[in-house]
Amino acid sequence: MESLQAKNKKTENKEIFENSLKSNDTEEKIDIYFYRPIGLRIAFFCQKVGLTPNAVTIISIFFGVAAGILFYYPSLWINVVGMLLLMFANSLDSADGQLARLTDNKSRFGRILDGFAGDFWFASIHIAICLRAMNEGWSAAIWILGISAGISHLLQSAMADYYRNVHLFFIKGTNGSELDNSADLQEEYDRLTWSKNAWTKFVLQGYLGYTKIQERLSPKLQQLLRVIRVDFSGGLPSTLIADFRAMNKPLMKYTNIVQFNTRVIFLFLWLFIDYAWIYFFFDLFVLNPILIYMCRRQEKVSAHFYKHIDEYKR
Repeated sequence: MESLQAKNKKTENKEIFENSLKSNDTEEKIDIYFYRPIGLRIAFFCQKVGLTPNAVTIISIFFGVAAGILFYYPSLWINVVGMLLLMFANSLDSADGQLARLTDNKSRFGRILDGFAGDFWFASIHIAICLRAMNEGWSAAIWILGISAGISHLLQSAMADYYRNVHLFFIKGTNGSELDNSADLQEEYDRLTWSKNAWTKFVLQGYLGYTKIQERLSPKLQQLLRVIRVDFSGGLPSTLIADFRAMNKPLMKYTNIVQFNTRVIFLFLWLFIDYAWIYFFFDLFVLNPILIYMCRRQEKVSAHFYKHIDEYKR
């Protein structure tokens, strides 16, 4: 029989693992059973050697960009090495957030840097596939596909990340979410000066534009959030939390589909059959319709709660 000490250790390890996650509602199965366990081990190692979450994020950028460069070559074994590097980069990307939560070393700059990391990875992947396609006989028109798919990817990732943080805001509050709004960011941006805070102001300028895009694509959600901030500044009622979670949780699977794992599985498939350029069509004509459906679905959820918000004030 398992000893009491072993059981306690197992329980402790499980609690540490769960505390390193954002939320079971927003995690994919592949992440929970593969990337997050690997990320937690990396996070423990980084904690021992004194690496900060931001340093881990920067390291992930180098591995992700290197992966993209290897996808330029038509050799399958080189592509497989690139696949492994990209998987390791994603493990590091998981580790930086887990390390931040375990050590309570979270910052807005860290969140911004973490978002930019994936953009660097996929920028290198798109460039590599375009150059590879031209070597295979495609005209320069392939860049239109590559850039269009890249813009689509940015919008897909932006809205998926935003909807996840909205979900976390409702179920965990401000401490458990990384939800920002452009009004607060604008005030912070205006307080900074280019002479004294040039770098911070530059980064915040980009993040402010990014946040405004998210808000423009979710008008009904913005109506709901404005009411929430005014009427429930002291915290959300438990009934609203439960009802929102029940109605919004099914949306989380769509936010996962347009993020890393699904797109990478298909990217690897196209690389294995030596048709890497199909990835652009997948991004444009499969993931974009999912993005549109996801946005419409979230807007319906937001409109529902905006209409019935008075019922939660009683």
